[in-house]
Amino acid sequence: MIDIMKLIHTADWHLGKLVHGIYMTEQQREVLRQFVQLVEREQPDAVLIAGDLYDRSVPPTEAVELLNEVLYQLNVELKVPVLAISGNHDSAERLSFGSSWFRRSQFYLKGKLTTDFTPVRIEGVNFYLIPYSEPGIVRELLGDDSIHTHEDAMKAIIGEIEKQLNPNEINILIGHAFVLGGKTTDSERTLAVGGSGCISADVFSPFHYTALGHLHSPNALSHPTIRYSGSLLKYSFSEANQKKSVTIIELDDNGQFEIREEKLTPKLDLRELEGYLDELLDPAFYQQQKTDDYLKITLLDEGALIDPIGKLRKVYPNVLHLERKVDFLDERRKEQYFIMKEKEVSELELFQRFYEQMTTRPFTDEKRSIMKTIIESVKKEVL
Repeated sequence: MIDIMKLIHTADWHLGKLVHGIYMTEQQREVLRQFVQLVEREQPDAVLIAGDLYDRSVPPTEAVELLNEVLYQLNVELKVPVLAISGNHDSAERLSFGSSWFRRSQFYLKGKLTTDFTPVRIEGVNFYLIPYSEPGIVRELLGDDSIHTHEDAMKAIIGEIEKQLNPNEINILIGHAFVLGGKTTDSERTLAVGGSGCISADVFSPFHYTALGHLHSPNALSHPTIRYSGSLLKYSFSEANQKKSVTIIELDDNGQFEIREEKLTPKLDLRELEGYLDELLDPAFYQQQKTDDYLKITLLDEGALIDPIGKLRKVYPNVLHLERKVDFLDERRKEQYFIMKEKEVSELELFQRFYEQMTTRPFTDEKRSIMKTIIESVKKEVL
């Protein structure tokens, strides 16, 4: 039995990540430096990394070196046990290399799913490491032809675990999955077409705590025992308003726990700005901004603009994406136009939509009257 166990849960580092053509390696290096300092300060009983250490199966050299450096600091220098699994972005084979002797220093890295579901046991707590696996792999591994979806696969895996699981002990699962009801962002790779990638929350009911990776926000799912730690950094502008953190879990000997979030702050944030070009280039405005952040800028100007991206980058050097509100509205108007066309609306209504789409100007009563006369005149000539 234990009095209190402290764990730090993180995931989705995505080392080697490209965002709009920019490698995030230096930003990752900075937040991982903060992470190592946090581990040194908190002195946890273990660090849990729930998948997607890399962003691709063949990561760039800098990403491999950074991961090696951080894991060495955590496990060898700080002597903290590390429990990690592969995610859907990782190469299971690459991460499995060396795992047999890593265990000697309490570095438990499971890249490939096997039929050995023996837990890692630390201070009386059982940790079950379940790396990301496609349903077909699980079907073949377990010899179960009924497995077709991710839910089928996870149910089968947990069914195997339950054959040896002691419900009177504290049991924790580390996995990488999409739990039904979770909120996604643009930077997460879809696990399967339709709903076959989803797993019901009740599948994880045998565990006191389920530490997950895949969804990039700690607020992606609200559940008493299942938690996403969120990603290390913001990896798309759909994550611009998220607060990135790692989760600290303090566990008592009954399996009850309290959690708190510790924020990680990169040198450069990923943010969105909206306004008129002159306003954004006004020193009174931009002197209040951190101008070297990675930015998506939405311009409200109408009409032609001469080299807006060039002008903006003189002030905001890391503009990664520029769009105009009017272009966005044009797309919405096009959609409405085709919907109205399908509903067989009148020629006058169709022309109004066309006019507003092409000019971005209001279709006044005077213009409506003139166009109505023209349409009626043409119809009479045709008839």
